[in-house]
Amino acid sequence: MENILTSLFDSPMLQAVVALSLVSAVGLLFSRVKIFGISLGITFVFFAGIIAGHFGVTVEKNMLYFAQSFGLILFVYSLGLQVGPGFFGSLKKGGLQLNLMALSVIFLGLLLTILFSKITSVSLPTMVGILSGAVTNTPVLGAAQQTLYQLDPENARGVTEMALGCAVAYPLGVVGVILAIVFLKRLFFSEEEAEKNKMKKAPKATVTEFNVSNPAIYEKSIQEVMRSVKLKFVISRIWRDGSVSIPTSETQLHEGDHLLVISSKEDLDIIRALFGGQESADWNREDIDWNAVDRKLVSRRIVVTQEKVNGVKLGTLRLRNLYGINITRVNRAGIDLLASRDLRLQIGDRLTIVGEGAAVANVGKILGDEVKRLDSPNLLAVFIGITLGVVLGAIPISIPGISMPVKLGIAGGPIIIGILMGAFGPRLHLATYTTMSANLMLRQLGIVIYLAGLGIDSGAHFFETVFRPEGLLWIALGFALTVVPVMLVGIAASRLFRLDYAQNVGMLCGSMANPMALTFANSTVEGDEPAVSYATVYPLSMFTRVITAQLILILFL
Repeated sequence: MENILTSLFDSPMLQAVVALSLVSAVGLLFSRVKIFGISLGITFVFFAGIIAGHFGVTVEKNMLYFAQSFGLILFVYSLGLQVGPGFFGSLKKGGLQLNLMALSVIFLGLLLTILFSKITSVSLPTMVGILSGAVTNTPVLGAAQQTLYQLDPENARGVTEMALGCAVAYPLGVVGVILAIVFLKRLFFSEEEAEKNKMKKAPKATVTEFNVSNPAIYEKSIQEVMRSVKLKFVISRIWRDGSVSIPTSETQLHEGDHLLVISSKEDLDIIRALFGGQESADWNREDIDWNAVDRKLVSRRIVVTQEKVNGVKLGTLRLRNLYGINITRVNRAGIDLLASRDLRLQIGDRLTIVGEGAAVANVGKILGDEVKRLDSPNLLAVFIGITLGVVLGAIPISIPGISMPVKLGIAGGPIIIGILMGAFGPRLHLATYTTMSANLMLRQLGIVIYLAGLGIDSGAHFFETVFRPEGLLWIALGFALTVVPVMLVGIAASRLFRLDYAQNVGMLCGSMANPMALTFANSTVEGDEPAVSYATVYPLSMFTRVITAQLILILFL
C-alpha cells in the first residue's frame, strides 16, 4: 500500500488523473440534486473542483493545462458536429427573425459587459468571465481564457479571476432566465394564446380520398396535373380496377380512379375542384393506418448505412419511379424532414418507406439498412476534424485597425470546423455520423474534464474573492447581465414583432443556451413550440457567443 501511495504522489500524471477523476465523480454525483426543482447539472463538477482546490488539491500546471485544453476542444468540436446539419437551415425563412432576436440578446449583453467594465472597478476580462456565468455558457469562458493567454501570457491572475466571475454568476444565471419567463408569461400569455397553441398541436396535414371525375385531367400524368396548380399535396395511393398501388410522377389519371391525397385543410376546396369529387371516408381517424391500406403494401423504416448514397440527393436515386415505393418521412437525429427531391441523404437517416414487400426490400439493399454498422463510431472524422480545428485556431488573422493578428484559438477553430463537417461532410462523402448518445458522450466527457480542471485551478482564491465587497458586486452585475437583455428583447419581441409567448421564451432560452430554463418553459405551455424555437437559434447563438467573447477582449482590452 505504501509503495502504491509513493508512486502515486511521485507521478504528476497519476496525480492529475486521480484528482480530475475524483472531482468529476463527486460533481456528477451532486449534479442530481435539485434545489426548488432546479439543478445546475454538470456545472456541479466546477464547484466540486473549486472546493477541492480550496482545500489544497493541486495538479501539476502543464498536466492541468493539457487536460483543460483537450476537454474544451473535444466539447466544442462535438458541439459543432451536433449543430452543423441544422446550422445554415436555421438562417432561412422564419428562422431568420428568431435568430436576429437571439443575436439582439447576445449583443445587448456584450454592450452591457463593456459598459459595466467602464463604470465599475471590474476589469474587462473579469466581466467577460461574469458574462459567461450569467449566460450559463462555460465554453465562452474557455474561449475567453485562451484569448487572454494569447494577449497577455503573464496574466495568470486575470485568467483565474475570469473563472471566479463565472462561478459567482452561474447560479443566478439559471434562476434569472426562469424568473424572466415567469414575468413574460404574466404579461403576454393569455387564454386566447393558449387556445392558439392547442390548434398548433393539431396535425397540419389531412388525408382525403378523391374520385377522379374532372374530364380536364383525364389521361394526364400526375406530374402534368401538379404543374397546373400552385399547391403542395402528395398522391399517396391510387385505386384502380380493385387494386391499390403507389403512383409515380408518370402515372396517368383515368376516369373513376380513387386517390388518397395528403394536403393541408386550407387547400381542400381547390383540390376537390381539381379532381372532381371527394369521398366520404374519414382517413384521419386514429384507428386507421393509411400507410397500410392494402395487404400487398408494407411500411418499413430503413436506415441509411451505405456510404455510396451519403450526400446524394433523394431525387437522384429515382426510388419512387424505379421501385414503385413512397417515402413518407425522413428522420434525422430525432427531427422529421420533408422527403423532397433536393434532400441530401446522410448516414444515419431513417426513411419510412411504403410499397410492396419485395420493392421495399430492394430499396433497403440500396440504402444499406445495416443498423449494426452504425454501432461503430466514425472516429476518422472526429480526429481529422479536431486536427483541422486546432490548425484553423492557430492561424493568425489580420484585421484592419487591430495591431496584432487575431486567432480563433482552441475554442473557435474546432467549433467552426465541427459545424462545417456536420453541414457539408456528407456532400464530400465523408461519414460524420455519430449517434446522439455517442455525441453526447463526447461532449459530456470533454466539458466535465474542462470544468474539473477549471475548478481545481480556481479554488484556491474562490472564497476570499466571493466574501468581499467585490464579490457581491460581481453577483449583482451577473444577475443584471442575465435579466436585462432577456427582458428587453422578450418585451420587444412580444410588443413590436407580435411573437407569441411560446416561440418567444424558446428563443430566449436558446440565445442563453439554457436547457434548464427551456425545461421550465416547456412546462408552461402545451405543444413543442419552445423547443422548436430553442433548436432554431441555438446553433448560431453558441457560435456567436464563443467568437464574440474573444473579439471584445481583442478589441477593447
